[in-house]
Amino acid sequence: MKILYLDCIAGISGDMALGALVDAGADPRYIETELAKIALPAYSLRWNRVDKRGISALKADVVPDPNVQPAHHAHYSDIVKMIRAAGLPERATARSLAIFEAIGKAEGKIHGIPLEKVHFHEVGAVDSIVDTVGVALALESLEIDAICCSPVPLGYGTVVCAHGVYPVPAPATLELMKGKPLAPLPIPKELTTPTGAGIVCALADDFRVTLPAMTVLSVGYGAGTRDLDERPNVLRAVIGNRVIAQADLHPSHLANSHHTHHGDDHDYHEHEHHDHQRGHEHHLHEHHVHHHDHDEHGHYHPSSE
Repeated sequence: MKILYLDCIAGISGDMALGALVDAGADPRYIETELAKIALPAYSLRWNRVDKRGISALKADVVPDPNVQPAHHAHYSDIVKMIRAAGLPERATARSLAIFEAIGKAEGKIHGIPLEKVHFHEVGAVDSIVDTVGVALALESLEIDAICCSPVPLGYGTVVCAHGVYPVPAPATLELMKGKPLAPLPIPKELTTPTGAGIVCALADDFRVTLPAMTVLSVGYGAGTRDLDERPNVLRAVIGNRVIAQADLHPSHLANSHHTHHGDDHDYHEHEHHDHQRGHEHHLHEHHVHHHDHDEHGHYHPSSE
């Protein structure tokens, strides 16, 4: 079983997660090709190598085409239809929808509206869709079966959004992180965004302070936008094969085993695996996607770290 450990040393956002997974080995060309199936306004997806306080990290940027008039808003229901109509791999579709459902429910609760009427600001909608679906596709490219996450720092202070000045963590972020372990990190910035919290809420199978029992295959670093004084503003993605701990084995298995495995005793939840076409050259480049605009309604702002 292949597992992912998300090490949220400076929080998590959609672009940080996407950058970290591609830096860890997900195929950007596969991600871009699949994303092009979604009927979005034209945009560019750019991959830039940056330095974050001595750590080389990959920055994923979604840049709307300035020559294309964007739609005004996108409802949650519109986004669901776009993703379902795109014909993406089954597991990537399910993961994408799970993230948006988690975010939509949190936003709906905060604003007192039904899930179907939750709406997204048009620029933020494109960012959020590309980051969210891109993460799901990256997980598919890496053939990830289970996800483990560190405790998550949220930051503190205030943030300006479509509704005015809001507290940090944003109300939707805090709602999404209910029941999840938080890390106390006294940095007066928004460290975890609603999109990042949605990824954690919808996809994390387990939370651990340390790495799970695994054989590490690759490590990637995804960069946030800000430069923090206190630490590198990066998300670390650790990819590996699960190592079965002694406590997980039946005594008969131990008697027949020629090797002893050391680690923790947590059982990860397996998910159905779907193969996808691979074999693309792994090039980081700018990709342009062109689609017709569609009518949308609302004003949600998922901010980027």
